[in-house]
Amino acid sequence: MNIVFMGNPAIATPILIALHESNHQILGVVSNAPKPMGRGRSLKHTAVGKLATELTLNFIPANSLNDKSFQAKLQALNPDLFVLVAFRILPKALLDIPTHGSVNIHTSLLPAYRGAAPIQHALLNGEKETGITTFMIEPKVDTGSILLQEKIEIDEEDDCGSLTDKMAIRGAGLILNTLDLLEKGEIEPKSQNDSLASIAPKISKEMCRLDWSYSVKKIHNKVRALSPFPGAFTLMNGKRIKILRTKIINETHSFPPGHVSLLDKSRMAISCEDGQLELLEVHLEGKRKMAMADCLRGIHVALGNPIG
Repeated sequence: MNIVFMGNPAIATPILIALHESNHQILGVVSNAPKPMGRGRSLKHTAVGKLATELTLNFIPANSLNDKSFQAKLQALNPDLFVLVAFRILPKALLDIPTHGSVNIHTSLLPAYRGAAPIQHALLNGEKETGITTFMIEPKVDTGSILLQEKIEIDEEDDCGSLTDKMAIRGAGLILNTLDLLEKGEIEPKSQNDSLASIAPKISKEMCRLDWSYSVKKIHNKVRALSPFPGAFTLMNGKRIKILRTKIINETHSFPPGHVSLLDKSRMAISCEDGQLELLEVHLEGKRKMAMADCLRGIHVALGNPIG
């Protein structure tokens, strides 16, 4: 099929590579326009934009999706299909361009976890299983007819970063299978059951702050859901500390929630409502990311100190 690929972040790059190596023809790659970054204000591409230029594909930078000249460029390509991976909401004028519509991939088993942060919310809720879905795009976000789905197990060690990597790899195969079946006319789109839908809204800054009065499992899941970015945080000695990796400790303690309940030269744990959470990897304000054992060499903290 003749396709236009649209995407921005790194999760989309394995899928772009797979499409580039397939029998499908990539007419163009759309990604956000490069922005000036750093002291030198040099232009920085998105992960997809960078890869498109490296593969010498027809890169089409997008500022406004409603720009008439931008829309005319895509119209002139006469694509069979748009393929979107972690891009933006398309206006109707763009959705009307491809002959066979637009396909999106969503990192959940739709209609579960519709919205901007399905991976994070699955981890926040302690799910043991999630998945990926290809579906036809409709004007209302994440509601289009389902094409294919694949389940993905969530391991105890998974955080948002590792689960995203799994989905990127598995998503490449799912997209290729979807396009092959669409081209052969061997796939039957299925309407979503709206009564089974759940929402996964964008992660706000306030959601990243840890509340140590919650259960140890809930706090541990929040750390997993927000690692490596944007990072769950608390305050220690008046400074913000992002907590990137933790371990639940079942040992009893006598401290109220939100206090240092275990401390030695290489280990530290914080008391929660029903247990202790050991901090394994952190990012202290103004410092680099490091193991907690390394962090303890440079901070002053005592057993029983309040945290948060």
